[in-house]
Amino acid sequence: MNLHRWRWIPNALTFLRILLIAPFAGALLAGDYRRALLIFFLAAGTDAVDGFLARHFNWRSRLGAIADPLADKALLITAYLMLTLTAVLPVWLFLLVLGRDLLIVVGALAYHYKVGRYDMEPSIPGKINTFIQILVALAIIVLLADLPMQPWVVDAGILLVAVSAVFSGGHYLIVWSLRAWRATRP
Repeated sequence: MNLHRWRWIPNALTFLRILLIAPFAGALLAGDYRRALLIFFLAAGTDAVDGFLARHFNWRSRLGAIADPLADKALLITAYLMLTLTAVLPVWLFLLVLGRDLLIVVGALAYHYKVGRYDMEPSIPGKINTFIQILVALAIIVLLADLPMQPWVVDAGILLVAVSAVFSGGHYLIVWSLRAWRATRP
């Protein structure tokens, strides 16, 4: 059996996840939180399957390495944007989450063009921040869907996401600034 011809599946699943962003945003904006949860879990499932296939069968690609984390980030940013637009989350939190991501992207581009090749490698604080953002968004959507969840998750989640975003953004800034400084020292 020639498995090589199926290499396109992980990228197709990534693009399916990108296509799910619009209905996810629409469900959140309309207050249809149960449908939003269903779409979120479907998107998470495509992420898990495409990751498994890429690793297990070595169906990795440069496109997948770039598109997969961008699809994940787009889904997460969409969740925070919609929850902000519907006044569930404060505007400052969305700006902090978005600002952190923009700082990382701008920093990566600056490093790539001024210093040298930049390989996207998430740090431990970055992974923890993403995990916290996912859990908090999910907990809030579960609460809004009138499923079993404690109301304090909103306030605690806002604080947790804010602290995590500042810490991980600062960590990226310090680590990559030091790498750039070392690489450009005579």
